[in-house]
Amino acid sequence: MSKDTAVYTHGHHESVLRSHTWRTAANSAAYLIGSLTPGMTVLDIGCGPGTITADLAELVPDGHVTGVDRAPEILDQARATAAARDLRHTDFAVADVHDLDFPDDSFDVVHAHQVLQHVGDPVRALSEMRRVTRPGGLVAVRDADYAAMVWYPGAPGLDDWLDLYERVARAGGGEPDAGRRLKSWALAAGFTDVTASASTWCFATEEERAWWGGLWADRTVASDYADRAVAGGHTDRAGLDAVAGAWREWSAAPDAWFSVLHGEVLCRA
Repeated sequence: MSKDTAVYTHGHHESVLRSHTWRTAANSAAYLIGSLTPGMTVLDIGCGPGTITADLAELVPDGHVTGVDRAPEILDQARATAAARDLRHTDFAVADVHDLDFPDDSFDVVHAHQVLQHVGDPVRALSEMRRVTRPGGLVAVRDADYAAMVWYPGAPGLDDWLDLYERVARAGGGEPDAGRRLKSWALAAGFTDVTASASTWCFATEEERAWWGGLWADRTVASDYADRAVAGGHTDRAGLDAVAGAWREWSAAPDAWFSVLHGEVLCRA
């Protein structure tokens, strides 16, 4: 299988990890939790700093969880997350979802959160996830859908953010509106038993608005995404500053509200 040709839009700037380390199985994999049993073996693809991975490990105390990511530098943080919670039935490795270095039928569950939107060939990635899943096991995938994100009050600066983000992500080979496509991709990958669902994150309290708006304001000017936006000719530094300002203005509004729609699929191997 060919290697991934897409670039990871965000990188691992602190503003990105501020979001990633907030994620838990409860707020990001609730659709999967009820299918887990204590003795399962789980592969967590795109594990990042390992917070979801660690939660999954706690849900399979008699099994084993392997977290993989294609960025070696983030795996030390994932290992530290697991070690801090004394989760000895975990391990971590570098891997490309298009070419997983595991034998066929290796895992009871293969999980990927916010991964397929960033890969060059999501159908091939799902086929590879199916290959390493045991017959009767589950492939569980959840991805945001940027075009379906909704906020209030309306702000031209946030419209500019969405337009810019989608252009930068697609220029890097990804598909930011992945959530709506997961079922289609799973069927194209050969799954015949697919349960599709959707869920949201919502940011509305003063604390939530400050956190969400702040991390996106910082990500817009300081992360790898910012560098790619400028290097690709999608905007300039003044444009990024304007979008960051729009995020901070939105987050300060007492009636502000933001919802992130996610598509989800549970695919039986």
